[in-house]
Amino acid sequence: MLFSDLGLAEPILRAVAAEGYTVATPIQTQAIPHVLAGRDLLGCAQTGTGKTAAFALPILHRLSEGASGHDHAARPHASHPSTRRAPHVTNRTPRCLVLCPTRELAAQIHESFRAYGRHAHLKAAVIYGGVGQNPQVAHLRAGVDILIATPGRLMDLMEQGHVDLGRVQTLVLDEADRMLDMGFIPDIRRITRALPVPGAGGRQTLLFSATMPGAIRKLAHDLLRDPVSVEVAAQTPAAERVAQSVYHVESTAKTTLLAKLIESGGLSRTIVFTRTKHRADRLAKYLCKMGAASEAIHGDKSQNARDRALKAFRDGKVGVLVATDIAARGIDIDDISHVVNFDLPRDPESYVHRIGRTARAGASGQAVSFCGYEEKPLLKAIEGFVRVKIRVEPTPNLPRESAGREGAAPSPGQGHHPPRPTTRRTDPAQAGPARVRSRSHHSGGHAAPAVRHGGRGERLYF
Repeated sequence: MLFSDLGLAEPILRAVAAEGYTVATPIQTQAIPHVLAGRDLLGCAQTGTGKTAAFALPILHRLSEGASGHDHAARPHASHPSTRRAPHVTNRTPRCLVLCPTRELAAQIHESFRAYGRHAHLKAAVIYGGVGQNPQVAHLRAGVDILIATPGRLMDLMEQGHVDLGRVQTLVLDEADRMLDMGFIPDIRRITRALPVPGAGGRQTLLFSATMPGAIRKLAHDLLRDPVSVEVAAQTPAAERVAQSVYHVESTAKTTLLAKLIESGGLSRTIVFTRTKHRADRLAKYLCKMGAASEAIHGDKSQNARDRALKAFRDGKVGVLVATDIAARGIDIDDISHVVNFDLPRDPESYVHRIGRTARAGASGQAVSFCGYEEKPLLKAIEGFVRVKIRVEPTPNLPRESAGREGAAPSPGQGHHPPRPTTRRTDPAQAGPARVRSRSHHSGGHAAPAVRHGGRGERLYF
């Protein structure tokens, strides 16, 4: 369906056309009419399907046309501690609140609202942690119509009296399952108590999620009123235009394999996913030393460093971005040719979100995975989830690396020693995120493995 057939206002259609879009995606075709009609909506769609435009376009239309039907005088209960209003807060307070899990996603949603609303005379602001709050407070004081926020920073500013949510007409929860994983659901419930209560002519709530675990359905039941359900990903859990392949390779040879693929020209504009922040840093440094411009991005990086890395990758100055799963849903960059799963994720859903970074906006892409012996149960779970038998690539002959040292070149004379027996871990939960210090050839006894845990348990400041 064409965007021009969806009933959107002319200024918004003009902005969409300027972005180069004419045909709506399935999630947009199904969601936009219901959002325009003021219905609550529960949307399930995989990454890269156009969810942001599915809610941003009708919200911009309703705000610019004044078609909410909401009583602006509606206020939450005044005794709630996070709703106290500081004297300096402007009367132009948010009419739309979008909550999302990560800084990168918040920034990209903000850019989308700015692009689609360039002719709508509406003001949007974004707030997230990891940076100073003063510029964000200044934007709030100047007045905003649309506020995009991560839950942690929003709670901080609410408690300081910098945010008034009493006139919010539309609440959007984007990537709700990711916010569940990151422990934000209690904050979301506190934030919603500061909003006008749903009811006749009251707040509209839109909840989008790539998966629908029981806790998200419970949240939707509590927050949404007679919602319309829109689901476009149930039959295709993995990106259809992504060619998926896997190399079975010893964990100690993964770095060498990645370097070989890059040197051969087999990888170009690539995101490499690792399970730990430490490994991402070491791998990026190693790739730079071998001549492949690389940057690492993860939750321990400052926001300025993350922004610089993303900009360099977006501008083509860096060809390889090494990331942890925090970036799996927060990177929306066109023309990513490859995704490499250096470490297989523990959860099949994370695999889908990772490979969804490629094959965006109608393009095709490739997902390459490295599977160590101890990761085979994870590969089996992924194949069961995506309902695809992933093509196995022949593994080239590789020099053996120093055990467990990501990015380390083989030590001198290593090839003259017989390989040491490899200890196989039988617990899939221990697959991948360990760094094992190899013992010296001259030392006696065995060195204990030093394990660094990361992945899903990575709780960061947002």
